[in-house]
Amino acid sequence: MQLSGGEALVKALVREGVEVVFGIPGIQLYGVVAALRDEPGIEMVTNRHEQASTFMAYGYARASGKPGVALVVPGVGVCNASGGLATAYSRSSPILLLAGQIPRGQMGKDLGGVHEIDDQMDIVRSLTKWRQQALTPREIPAAVSEAFRQMRTGRPRPTYIECPPDALVERDEVVLRDPVPVSPVVPSREQLQSAAAAISQSRLPLIVAGGGVALSGAEQALLDLVEATNIPVVTSGGGKGAIPDNHRLCYGSCVSPGGDRHELNQLLDVMKTADVVIGIGTRFSLGNPAGESSTLVNINIDEFDLGRIQANTIPLHGDAKATIKALLPLLIDAGCHERPSPADAVTAARRLIAYYDIRFKEPQYPILEALQRGTPEDAFTVWDVTQFGFYSRTHWQVSQPRTYIDSGYSFNLGYAFPTALGAKVAQPDRPVVCVAGDGGFLFNSSELSTAVRYGINVTTVIFRDDSFGNVARDLDDLFGGTHETDLANPDFVKYAESFGAIGLRADDPMDLESLIPSALERPAPVIIDVPIGHIPLERPKQIEHVPKLPWAHPQDGLISP
Repeated sequence: MQLSGGEALVKALVREGVEVVFGIPGIQLYGVVAALRDEPGIEMVTNRHEQASTFMAYGYARASGKPGVALVVPGVGVCNASGGLATAYSRSSPILLLAGQIPRGQMGKDLGGVHEIDDQMDIVRSLTKWRQQALTPREIPAAVSEAFRQMRTGRPRPTYIECPPDALVERDEVVLRDPVPVSPVVPSREQLQSAAAAISQSRLPLIVAGGGVALSGAEQALLDLVEATNIPVVTSGGGKGAIPDNHRLCYGSCVSPGGDRHELNQLLDVMKTADVVIGIGTRFSLGNPAGESSTLVNINIDEFDLGRIQANTIPLHGDAKATIKALLPLLIDAGCHERPSPADAVTAARRLIAYYDIRFKEPQYPILEALQRGTPEDAFTVWDVTQFGFYSRTHWQVSQPRTYIDSGYSFNLGYAFPTALGAKVAQPDRPVVCVAGDGGFLFNSSELSTAVRYGINVTTVIFRDDSFGNVARDLDDLFGGTHETDLANPDFVKYAESFGAIGLRADDPMDLESLIPSALERPAPVIIDVPIGHIPLERPKQIEHVPKLPWAHPQDGLISP
């Protein structure tokens, strides 16, 4: 059929199931913007900054499980959008960035065209799984098809397509493509049998569930595995929600091996006792916590991560959901369903961790608990790079899949608010709560305009200490004093109201328990200003004694520490 390049691009997106594109219309994008205008199957959400376009696409992908799509002009537009690419890359999330280019005849000549950056593809090379130029209308459908195939196979990560403006307005005979069928990868029966034998013979097995569980939609399969075999679970930071935190066989989340917080070290002690660790969709970024003396059964769709952890590994290259379903019957045949339940031991370990929290907690913990009590269980929560965001990784209780969203190892300050907007667009009937600091929120606070314009009713909690609080606290504690960390803030209540949003202020941080339910009932975006002041750091050196509470080993039951 005869189509312009812009029409071919939009119709190709429709065929892949795309319903929304986040971005900013610009001079090299008129062909695709006009096609979006005329296509009833896709909504365009216009941002106020290109950075927000990819963050919203990231939030959309995390909350929906489907690829998010962003659209930006070339040059500085691509540079501005790179933050969202980095976050999506670190959290293995599928987003497609569509970028303009300068006219075909000017490319590579360094003539100084509008928005020109020489070799623009190089900017995104380390932030994308796959990237391609489509220089004519005929090339566009194949490029879109391959971008989505890349996001739906193997490890999902960002993809990128760039088109010059002439390719988006020229008309040509174009052949559209249907989505490429995708079949889940499953390890060979021999590999599965080897893994089943090692697990069935183990004395202290432990599952470490990562973000790949959610990416595969394997939450129910994991739950079936845990309940059939009585093998306890630790989730990684990216794996929060893979199994409910309050499940009788879930120890909770451990961000990474290491750190000086007591509750983390207690959880690491549990992990170190395992003789077989079953990793499911996790990178083990700092190695197997049980060490080289244990056997690692590594289920991962990314072949790079299969054998790099340690020599004593049984690699299972496959989709998490399909692999668990293939492995479970073999484990039951091997007698793993007869394994004694370690539920009492898991409860004892959680009690010990809770004891540390109660006795040695910093001021963040009661506030986090008030926030938890006020937030519905089915709410999506998006955590910026704040002190509360750090503690949420181990202490926020998640009961439903995909509802906990963070920035992964990218740690992008200011990403949370636009990401929360993208999550709300993906799940308009579910509550979405964003938790940010005053420093991070103002990175993308102009997106209040976007929220109000499109009715994206996210509730955002801003913990205000009038500084870059994490940096200030570290400098005070470790470097003898702060330097240039103080901030001049607006009145956030009036700031929200100036956009047409609702502004609330907490007289006491504990008021969040009642303010959040009230905010979620409002038919508008809501900002809750929470003045907290400087929060000092309490170091473990202040601990007077180690409590003598029951300790847990999955096989041996309860013993003293």
